[in-house]
Amino acid sequence: MGATPEGKKELIAVTDGYRESEQSWKTLLLDLKSRGLEIDPKLATGDGALGFWKALPQVFGTTRSQRCWVHKTANVLDCLPKRVQPQAKRMLHEIYMAATKREAEQAFDLFLSTYEAKYPKATACLAKDRDQLLTFYDFPAEHWIHLRTTNPIESVFATVRLRHRRTKGNGSRRACLTMVFKLMQSASKRWRALNGPALIPDVIAGVVFADGIKPTEVAA
Repeated sequence: MGATPEGKKELIAVTDGYRESEQSWKTLLLDLKSRGLEIDPKLATGDGALGFWKALPQVFGTTRSQRCWVHKTANVLDCLPKRVQPQAKRMLHEIYMAATKREAEQAFDLFLSTYEAKYPKATACLAKDRDQLLTFYDFPAEHWIHLRTTNPIESVFATVRLRHRRTKGNGSRRACLTMVFKLMQSASKRWRALNGPALIPDVIAGVVFADGIKPTEVAA
């Protein structure tokens, strides 16, 4: 899924692959490039699928990375006992909902210092992607809700999974891909546009936003 300069979400590719492999993702990204996506996207949001992050710089070398906070939260909580998960979830929420990157960094450090002694696996899971989890602060605040998670894609796949259960199987490869494409194409009619579409040209032009705010021009 991508977005046009006018803020309209579009389905840009559907394909099958081998277990999130690097080659499968590279094939998909090269296909996008061959079909006209010649300018590197400014940001890619995804979960921890290693194949995607290895393939991305090979095809789009300047595209920045944003890790999905929904997936990261789930992965961190899986490393914690259930009795501490509610508090930990609130602390993680305070990181990515902070108004500024500085506040997010402070909340990040607080989480690490709170849990690293007893639960080093949980803090290591969070800390290893620190920079990529906070990339969204360099983009318009209006866009943060779209950039922090892969929810727009996951919600579409929910429809696909429901149909898969109803049909009790994939059928042939061609039939499966056709079904997925048609379901996603139908779902795309209900996708709402990105917030703050007027800011997209600035993003495309490479403007770096400070805590979501466009820098003001300094008079000569």
